[in-house]
Amino acid sequence: MASASPKAPPLPIVRTLSLVRDGLAALQRRLMPGHIALLDISTAGYVTQAVAAAAELGIADALADRPKQPGELARALGVDEAALRRLMRFLISFAVFAQRGDGAYRLTRISRGLRGDAAVSLRDLFLVLGSELHRKHWSYLAESVRTGHGLWLELDGMPFFEYADAHPEVGDAFDRAMTSVSSLAAEPLQAAYDFGRYGSIVDIGGGRGSLLVDILRRHPSMRGTIFELPRVAGNLAEGLAEPGLSGRLTVETGDFFESVPKGADAYLLKHIIHDWSDEDAERILRTVRSAMETEARLLIIDIVLPDHQRPHPGKMTDLEMLVNTDGGRERTQTEFGDLLSRSGFVLTKVIPTAAPDCVIEARPSW
Repeated sequence: MASASPKAPPLPIVRTLSLVRDGLAALQRRLMPGHIALLDISTAGYVTQAVAAAAELGIADALADRPKQPGELARALGVDEAALRRLMRFLISFAVFAQRGDGAYRLTRISRGLRGDAAVSLRDLFLVLGSELHRKHWSYLAESVRTGHGLWLELDGMPFFEYADAHPEVGDAFDRAMTSVSSLAAEPLQAAYDFGRYGSIVDIGGGRGSLLVDILRRHPSMRGTIFELPRVAGNLAEGLAEPGLSGRLTVETGDFFESVPKGADAYLLKHIIHDWSDEDAERILRTVRSAMETEARLLIIDIVLPDHQRPHPGKMTDLEMLVNTDGGRERTQTEFGDLLSRSGFVLTKVIPTAAPDCVIEARPSW
C-alpha cells in the first residue's frame, strides 16, 4: 500500500537547506577545474533519461512489495538481466535505488516517488521528460533562442495544445504528468494558504482535479468547479465521484479565452498563465475578470522568478516554456503585477510555499 501524502516541511527549513545545498555546489564548482565542472554538469541529462527508463520499465512498482535479487527483478520486468544491472548500478550511485549486502535491490526514499500508487508520484512526469517527443524539442533549444519561440509549428505542424488535442496519447501523458506535479505541490500549498476562507472555487484548467479535490476534502462546506476543455474533462465527473464530494464538485467545459463560470468566490489558475505570452495571458485574465464579482479573488499558482543568481526550478521551467510553447514564460513578481494591472486586477500579495510555486493573490480593480 502506498504511503500517505508527506507533510510539507516548514518554509524556513526548506530555504535554509536550499541555501546550504546551493552554496556547497557553488563551492565545488569553484574549486574544481572548469572543464571538470562542465563534465560534471553534463551528467544531468543522463540521470533524467535513466530515471525515465526506470519509470517506463516499472522498476519501483516491481520492488514495492519487497527487495528482489537482480535475476528475479529482471524476470518480473521481462528485461535483460545484464542490462538491468548496468542501469541499476548507475541509478544506485545517485541513491535512486539501493542494493543490500546480499545483492537484492530495494527502494529508497527517492524511488518511492516513482511508484504509480504513491501518494506523491512523479512517475508520469518522468515518462514525459524522457520521451522522444520531449527530447526532440529540447534538441532545438539553440534555435528557440535564435527565434525567441518554440518550434512546434515547424516540427509538428501545429502548436503544442492543438497537437495534444490531435494526438490523445500525447495529451493524456501530458495531463497525467501535470497531475503528478500537482500532487507534489498540494501539501505545501495547503500549508501556506488558507483556501477555507472561500465558499466556492472555480479551478480553471484544473486538469484531472487533484488540487481542487484535495482542497474540498479539507473544507467540507466548500463547493468547487473544475473548468476544462472537453478533451480533458471527458468522464472526469464520474472519476471524481466519492463520498463527501457529491453535490459539491461539478465539472464544466469550455474555452478560457471565451468564458468561464460566473459568480464564484475565488478563481484558481494553476500552471496556466506561464503557458502563454503576455498578450494571451491578458486575454485569459480579462475573461476571468468578467466572470468575477467585486469581492472575489484571483489565485494564480505559478513559479515567481527570484532576483538571485543561484539555481532555481523556475529558471529551468522558463526554458521549458521557451522550447515547448509559443510565448510562454515564467515571470518575476514585478512582471506579474504589471500583467495583472493591465488585465483589470490589483496584486494583493505573493505567498511563497515549500514547493517552487507561489500563490499570487489579486483582486479586481474595476
